Amino acid sequence: MTTSLLRGRILDFSGDPKGPDDTDCYSYIDDGALLITGGIITARGTFAEVSAQSPDAPVTDHRPHLLMAGFIDTHVHFPQIQVLASWGEQLLDWLSDYTFPAELKYADAQHARAMARRFYDQLTDHGTTTAVAYCSVHATSAEAFFAEAEARNMCMIGGKVMMDRNAPEGLCDTPQSSYDDTKALIETWHGRARGHYAITPRFAITSTPEQLEMAGALMRENPTCYMQTHLSENHDEIAYTASLYPDARDYLDIYESNGLLGPKALLGHSIHLEEREIDVIAATNSKPVFCPTSNLFLGSGLFDEGGLRARGITNGIASDIGGGTSYSMLQTLNEGYKVLQLRRQQMHPLRAFHWITRGNAVALGLEDKIGTLAVGSDADIVVLNAGATSATALRMETVETLSEELFVLQIMGDDRAIAQTYVAGVAQK
Repeated sequence: MTTSLLRGRILDFSGDPKGPDDTDCYSYIDDGALLITGGIITARGTFAEVSAQSPDAPVTDHRPHLLMAGFIDTHVHFPQIQVLASWGEQLLDWLSDYTFPAELKYADAQHARAMARRFYDQLTDHGTTTAVAYCSVHATSAEAFFAEAEARNMCMIGGKVMMDRNAPEGLCDTPQSSYDDTKALIETWHGRARGHYAITPRFAITSTPEQLEMAGALMRENPTCYMQTHLSENHDEIAYTASLYPDARDYLDIYESNGLLGPKALLGHSIHLEEREIDVIAATNSKPVFCPTSNLFLGSGLFDEGGLRARGITNGIASDIGGGTSYSMLQTLNEGYKVLQLRRQQMHPLRAFHWITRGNAVALGLEDKIGTLAVGSDADIVVLNAGATSATALRMETVETLSEELFVLQIMGDDRAIAQTYVAGVAQK
């Protein structure tokens, strides 16, 4: 069994920091080390302490860089990796003009496999070690997604979209075929290696009531699976949804009435929520997912993170590639900071970095495996260099505290700040 030791400054979170002075929620070791055995963190502490436990372990010295848990992205669209930076109007037009034509290509298994390799390269180049992804409607896309994750030993969550109306013919399944394909994919991939399946009705506009009933049946039959969909991203989307489901109390009621809510339900966007919807999300422990770069790019609105959190709701944060404009969770934090500023809410850098590591792991119920550098966790690790560019190096000359360094990374960082990414202890660059 392979053993290795990583040396550097270590930052790890054990809770959500309440503010800049909340030092109980994280640990920081100036000259720290992580001992990795068989892809698991088996010791953590000062370099002197850890190296003494395993004096023969080969050492990779990342000083003066910062070692943190790998970043977690809770909402991304695998088939949209060639759609980024496509000029358009708002959500529904953008889907028709760019997203659907791109997703049609994923019926071709060779194309899906080639894009999966490039997709995963982008994730790890940007420090992301776990993501929750929508595949296309084609089972071939989900097969490619999970096969590449397994080849890289990555903890990934995903599923083929269920979509039987209001899309091109080549992107529509049926209620029964979506059930059959999803069931087969769950049997093959859920719980295999580090993979988890997400039952994925794209959103109410592209699913008939019959298909959402099938999605609910799949959830009842597979309670350890996740469920991901979209909710209340855009005013036109909400109005169109209401016209398709005139008997629903609100948008969320469509999912609620089909048994799709619960602790494993990930509700992308969740911007324009009614009070009843917020009550139900809180009561069911469902998880809204904040997608700041796409919300700004598509002009969708400003996520009320503070308001939802005050109700005891756990929110994820995500890139939403390809409506989102960067794979970088650092740039996601950058834009999220600005959205919350417009809401007169604050995102302190300690809370920000907790959010894209342990915070997103908590939203997924996987904090015992990923999102921290605790002993026993999977060795998914990112090495951060806050002075990677001339601009950030210049700014770092005046930085005096850890929080200041994190904020430089949060606002100015991107893939150039990622000195190295480790997946289960294996270097990816």
